Amino acid sequence: MTGKAPLWQWSAAEIAAATRDGSLTALEVTEAAIARMEAANPALNAVVESLADEARAEAAALDASDAPKGPLHGVPVTIKINVDQKGHATSNGVAAFKDIIAPQDAPVVRNLKAAGAIVIGRTNTPEFSFRADTDNPLFGRTHNPWGRHVSAGGSSGGAGSAVMAGIGALAHGNDIGGSLRFPAAANGSVTVKPGLGRVPAFNPSQKMERGLLAQSMSVQGLLARNAADLHLSMPAMIAPDARDPFHAPLPWRGEPLAGPIHVAVARDDFGFGLHPEVATALDKAAWALSDAGYAVETVEPPLARETGEIGYRTLLGEVKALLGPDIQRYGSAELNTIFDEYFRQFPPYEGTELLTMLAQRSHYARAWSLFLEDYPLVLTPFMLKPFFAPGRDAEGAEGVKDALGTSHWSFIMNFTGLPAGNLPTYIADMPGGAQPIGVQIAGRRWREDLIVDAMQAIEVRIPPACGTLWSKLP
Repeated sequence: MTGKAPLWQWSAAEIAAATRDGSLTALEVTEAAIARMEAANPALNAVVESLADEARAEAAALDASDAPKGPLHGVPVTIKINVDQKGHATSNGVAAFKDIIAPQDAPVVRNLKAAGAIVIGRTNTPEFSFRADTDNPLFGRTHNPWGRHVSAGGSSGGAGSAVMAGIGALAHGNDIGGSLRFPAAANGSVTVKPGLGRVPAFNPSQKMERGLLAQSMSVQGLLARNAADLHLSMPAMIAPDARDPFHAPLPWRGEPLAGPIHVAVARDDFGFGLHPEVATALDKAAWALSDAGYAVETVEPPLARETGEIGYRTLLGEVKALLGPDIQRYGSAELNTIFDEYFRQFPPYEGTELLTMLAQRSHYARAWSLFLEDYPLVLTPFMLKPFFAPGRDAEGAEGVKDALGTSHWSFIMNFTGLPAGNLPTYIADMPGGAQPIGVQIAGRRWREDLIVDAMQAIEVRIPPACGTLWSKLP
């Protein structure tokens, strides 16, 4: 992408190589990123707090320092507004929380900065970061750079929109039920949802600990424009932090597996039907992996529908008990209406039944672990239909079905704590306009590296979507 391409189109790897060898300064890269943010963001509302002045100061300090250069030296990044960054509000898209100022950086912010990354802005999220669409009364709607016919996704919708528009080479996000992978699918970016305990997490501004299931299902990650940038950046993200006592300090790379690596292709549509455009994306991914030497086989994993349904009902049981009063008190009328529909379609477990299903989580995780012994990777649809239009999840029962019901494959990976990547493999010409169609690749626990390897192999045969998008931009 280098050469005559503008700096905002450069990958994180290209930027880091240039700043580390001295052919570019961190300040030059930062100024280019800020200029792109100022040009592109007004139409997108992806970044809701510019940190241009802080970014310039941090870049200048990097350029003046004699310290060893980190792996992300000078790489511009964004941070989602539900994670603490010292001196800035952790509003989580809620107007009542707009004055909660972080006393310290969260581990992911600290780790990115320690690796040399420059934070240029903070990105939008829906209220309480609990929708697959990004809109809130505090900052408004985030738009998709592909056009307003398709949602930017959620809850890391600002992050997904920003990175694909060239506002930063990397975008921080997080995922409790799909909040990294929804925006990746919507905007055409590339991500890997880390597994349980992989990336240290903690918000110093929080007053109480989250529920145990939320702690187990929610993970921190990054959205990028290609898989290679995940291999570059994720080792920095997983650096230990003692504030997360359950972080697993394992290396990014695991032991090589004897080839060929077996990939299970799952096509269960859970009664919703598999849209032809999604089937095309899945077929293209399977072909690319087979062409790369993977042993690709159509086979369904165990207990898939049950794992997803029970997982989401269990999470909603905990949410209703612990977060429900705050959603009712501080959430908008629209958000509360959406949650009412969540609860109707996925009735929350309560009382002893909730405790029982929390215990049963190990049963489902064990079944998947055994399956992954034979098939270290599982290729699935992410959503069973092309991504929905903005506000679809607020359109009653059918809207919630389109937003959550058709993304059943997503919940499975959070409930079991397994890593799962998402990347686009097809650009569909839909009635409203072109939009990317993503697929999901899940894998063994602690083996995010295998997932990213597979996504890289696909990208050799199916180029990343950013080139197509940028060819369409003014």
